[in-house]
Amino acid sequence: MPGFLNAIDQSARGLSVQRSKMNVVAENIANAETTKTKEGGPYKRQRLIVEKQDSPGSFRSVMKQAGSSLARTNGRHMAGRGLRQFEKSEASSAQGQVIDDPDSSFKIVHDPSHPHADEEGYVRMPDIEIVTEMVDMMAASRAYEANTVAIGAAKKMAQDALDI
Repeated sequence: MPGFLNAIDQSARGLSVQRSKMNVVAENIANAETTKTKEGGPYKRQRLIVEKQDSPGSFRSVMKQAGSSLARTNGRHMAGRGLRQFEKSEASSAQGQVIDDPDSSFKIVHDPSHPHADEEGYVRMPDIEIVTEMVDMMAASRAYEANTVAIGAAKKMAQDALDI
């Protein structure tokens, strides 16, 4: 059963990452016309950066700590450490961090009637392309859907195994 639970755990983490990604995209779309933020300037496009992290008891993290490049799990390869240590889930986690897009810039729009226009009538607007944001939203939505299907498949396999 641990294999099924690993699959569900990995997919649940994927759901969390994709939900965070959809939230960031929604925030970008909502602020596409925001010319003044708390920091004082126009809104900057946000991105979610996801990095894979090994769980503390996983084989990969133990090998990194040992400073060894062995790719086998034979207990004799690591003195004092048996295979029991690796029976726990080797699932990795993904940590997401929301950052300002370094490639984000501003559009200069001539609108003298805008309250945030400068002396010459120009307004700095966020350079957010709604089409790009919608493509990102669709990709995150499809990945979210794929993770829900994977969870359903793992649950069905576990149920079928119990029915045997």
